[in-house]
Amino acid sequence: METKNIIENKTYDEERALYNLKDTEVKNCNFAGPQDGESVLKETKNIKVIDCKFSLRYPLWHAKKYELIHSTFDDKTRAPIWYADNGLIADCDLEGIKLLRECNNTEIKNSKIISPEFGWKCNNVKMEDTKIVSEYIFLDSKNIKLKNVDFQGKYSFQYVENLEIDNCTLDTKDAFWHSKNVIVRDSIVKGEYLAWFSENLTLINCKIIGTQPLCYCKNLKLINCTTEDADLAFEYSEVDADIKGNIVSIKNPKSGTIVVDSVGEIINEDSIMDINGKVIIRDKK
Repeated sequence: METKNIIENKTYDEERALYNLKDTEVKNCNFAGPQDGESVLKETKNIKVIDCKFSLRYPLWHAKKYELIHSTFDDKTRAPIWYADNGLIADCDLEGIKLLRECNNTEIKNSKIISPEFGWKCNNVKMEDTKIVSEYIFLDSKNIKLKNVDFQGKYSFQYVENLEIDNCTLDTKDAFWHSKNVIVRDSIVKGEYLAWFSENLTLINCKIIGTQPLCYCKNLKLINCTTEDADLAFEYSEVDADIKGNIVSIKNPKSGTIVVDSVGEIINEDSIMDINGKVIIRDKK
C-alpha cells in the first residue's frame, strides 16, 4: 500500500483524534490517555498502521483499505474494527471483545487474538498461521477460509456459510450448528455436539473428538476420518461416511452408508422418523 504522509511517535487520547485520515502511514503511535477518546481512526481511507498500541474503544470503524501491522490492542479496546473493508492484519497481538463485525474482505496473518465475540456477520475473511481464543467465532458469516489456525472456544461457526478449514486444530463446542457448505480438511475437531443441523458439511482426513457428534445433518460426508469418544453419533443424519478405526456408538442414522472398522454399539430404537441408514463393518481381509 502506497501512502503520501507519515504520522510517527505520537500519543493520542482525544475523541476522533485522526478522524477521516487518508493516504497516511501511522507509525509507532500510542492511542491511550486520560481523555479516553473513542473512534480515533474512524472513517479512514488507505492507511497503514505499524507498531502502534491501542487502549481506546472503537478505533477502526468504517475504515476503507487499511493495514494493521505489528500492533497491539489491549482488553480495553472494545469493538475495535466494525464496518471496515479491504483490511490486512498481520503480526499483531489483539484483544478486545467483538473484534471484527460486519467487515468485508479481511486477511489475517501470523497473529494472536483473544476476543469473546469475533468475526460476526463478516464476509470474505482469510485467516492463516494464527492463534485465536473466542467464545463465539464467525457467527452468521460467509465465505471464510482458515489455514494453520489454532482455535479455542465454544459456540463456533454457527449459521456460517461457505467455510473452508485446512490443517487446523479446533478445540470447541457446538461447532458448525446450522452451518451450510463447510469443508474441513486435515484437521482435529474436538468438542461436544458437533455440527448439529448442518447442511453440506464435508470432513476429510480429520480426527473428530467428543460426544454426540453430527446429528440432524443434511448431506453429511466423512472421508478417511477417525473418531475418539464419539458416542450416539449421526442420529437422524443423512450421511455417507468412511471412518477408520473404532467409533463408540452410532444411533438412528436417517439415510446413507457408514463404513467403519469397528463400532461399539449400533442403536436403532426410539426413533421419531423412518430410519434407513446402513452401518457396514469393513472387511479387513
